[in-house]
Amino acid sequence: MSNFLTSAFDSVRRSALDAARLALPQRCELCAGVSGTELVCDACMRDLPWLPNACPVCALPSPGASVCGHCLREPPPFDATIAAFSYAFPVDRLIHSFKYQGRLALAEWCADAILARRERSGAAGPRPQRLIALPLAVERQRERGYNQALEIARLIAARTGVPLLRHGLVRVRATPPQAALPWPERAKNVRGAFACELDLSGLTVALVDDVMTTGASLAEAAKILKAAGAARVENWVVARTLPPSSR
Repeated sequence: MSNFLTSAFDSVRRSALDAARLALPQRCELCAGVSGTELVCDACMRDLPWLPNACPVCALPSPGASVCGHCLREPPPFDATIAAFSYAFPVDRLIHSFKYQGRLALAEWCADAILARRERSGAAGPRPQRLIALPLAVERQRERGYNQALEIARLIAARTGVPLLRHGLVRVRATPPQAALPWPERAKNVRGAFACELDLSGLTVALVDDVMTTGASLAEAAKILKAAGAARVENWVVARTLPPSSR
């Protein structure tokens, strides 16, 4: 299916869902109160752990939202990170429901949160020219039935008109789940895990995922996208895990 047809389908789907929600008002995923057409009510949205002032490169807390010392000393392969929330209660609960319990409707909440954060942050520079979802290993996607990053990216593409490249960045090596590993071992775990068959010469690419923990997977993917010619790679994620000292 072409990007145009995919975008048109997603727009029709969104309109149909909104009509259904107006007819049958939603209950907030968190407080169970009436939330109209939204999955999370306004009051709960205000109370979520929106990410505080953060480094524009790695999205870790940084005074004045300036580039942090670590990114200045050792610039990562990616150029920027947009993260809506810190990965803390109750955001972790919502993402867990989406990722492991099949609550695919929450992909819309995730996509809207990322776009709201980008607008709030006044992100510098033009809109990315392509979207790419961080791929799952074939076995893991078969087990789960879907790639949560692709579900989010598909909706961002529908809302922004930025083309989504569904194929091209692939995971060529299955690795143990990052969540099961200590932070220092995660970069080694994903080394050589991705390959890219795309020509991205001169393009700005937004790499979409649900949670950024150490950033090892996103950094490895960004390295591969840069090798394929991408001029700039941004991470667009729902939540950023903060180191213990930052919580």
